[in-house]
Amino acid sequence: MNAIFKRVSVRQFEDKEVPNGLIVKILRAAMVAPSAVNQQPWEFFVTTDKEIISKLARVTPYTTPAKNAPVVIVPCYRTNDLLAPAMAQIDMAIATENILLEVEELGLGAVMLGIAPIEDRMKAVEEILNLPENFRAFTIIPVGYPKSKHAQEDRYEPSKVHFI
Repeated sequence: MNAIFKRVSVRQFEDKEVPNGLIVKILRAAMVAPSAVNQQPWEFFVTTDKEIISKLARVTPYTTPAKNAPVVIVPCYRTNDLLAPAMAQIDMAIATENILLEVEELGLGAVMLGIAPIEDRMKAVEEILNLPENFRAFTIIPVGYPKSKHAQEDRYEPSKVHFI
């Protein structure tokens, strides 16, 4: 549970390669996420290509933290053969949280740069990655060794808890 209480969004990264073994650990964590009727709609596109990363960093004004990341993970979901297609984005959000927690556990940093459900942003990422027609881009996650890291804030608010 320590990762939950230490994880913060990291937007600046050291110029240091992330070993493939760590990337695989991150993706394993993503793929153990629960999904509606166990449909596991996810597909993960991983790039270290600076040109692709540069394009992803320009998709929106908010995706610029990807610019200097050594690796970028783009979680996507299939639209075909799903038993509960309306739940695919929820499934992807859970898998994304698993990614962020495993990144923390491994001593790395990351940030979720939201693109779904905004159609033009999703399409832009799909074109950059040349995704198959039945794949939808969900988010952009730059990953790397943090240049710096601040402490997580305690966001617990008892007034938002209602025992009934």
